[in-house]
Amino acid sequence: MKIHTDITDFYGVKRPVLTTGTFDGVHMGHRKILQRLKEIAQREEGESVLFTFHPHPRMVLFPHDNDLKLLSTQKERTALLEEAGIDHLLVVPFTRTFSRMTALEYVRNVLVDGLGLHAMVIGHDHRFGRNREGDIHLLRQYGEAYDFKVEEIPAEEIDHVKVSSTKVRQALQAGDVEHARQWLGYEYPITGLVVKGDQLGRTIGFPTANIALTDSYKLVPGDGVYAVRVSLRDGEFTGMLNIGKRPTVQGDGERTVEVHVLGLDRDLYGEGITVRFSQRVRDERKFDGLDALKEQLMKDRDRVLGIFGSKA
Repeated sequence: MKIHTDITDFYGVKRPVLTTGTFDGVHMGHRKILQRLKEIAQREEGESVLFTFHPHPRMVLFPHDNDLKLLSTQKERTALLEEAGIDHLLVVPFTRTFSRMTALEYVRNVLVDGLGLHAMVIGHDHRFGRNREGDIHLLRQYGEAYDFKVEEIPAEEIDHVKVSSTKVRQALQAGDVEHARQWLGYEYPITGLVVKGDQLGRTIGFPTANIALTDSYKLVPGDGVYAVRVSLRDGEFTGMLNIGKRPTVQGDGERTVEVHVLGLDRDLYGEGITVRFSQRVRDERKFDGLDALKEQLMKDRDRVLGIFGSKA
């Protein structure tokens, strides 16, 4: 997959067959579109292109909306799209100026003159242009005027997958990582750096790595304890991860993400770490002291080992 970051540098592409969107999470619905994109590109003897934006349009249009959380970082999204097998990824800056382009200006100036569009592949509900004025019917009219094909993915093809980025976000916020995995097609990951905590876990035999996320807009699943897969510089491990305010030891404190890596006993401070959510174990709750917490953590560890088919 070739990555482009400037429309003016997008040239030499044979018969561009293009789709567009944010593709946050690159879930199963997105993959349906990308598969169709590749099929049409092959039929048209062209090259498949995903035209997308960074940052997310909502970050530009609603800069004070702190509720926006994304399923994938730019790096994660790029890796997922490459895995999907498209030929070209065009990522351009989304600006207010861009958002004010009329549907005609967008099609004529960007898609036709800028990208040399041969065919457009879109979902049934695609909207474009200032105030979302453009739809499939207007796009077909422009296609006739500017000599490009419009391929619509029927509603039933997308609805058959029954998934959207919003639906995945809602599942993760509720802690339902298993349904999220089904809709995404992979275990949901978060990546960050291991930072120093209060080291209380060491005193009860469960040292944890506190994770500071590298992207503030990345969605963190709902509070609770999870079975996770852990990627570190020296390999892959399993772990039990807690998200929440640790009410047993700090009352109503700051929300943290911390993981106890099973079978690993070394200092992780300053290292990059990625965890992938496999299954929710239980809710976070307050225990009557550290002894009761330790007893529960031992049960959690056995549960996680059972989930991964490991031996203590």
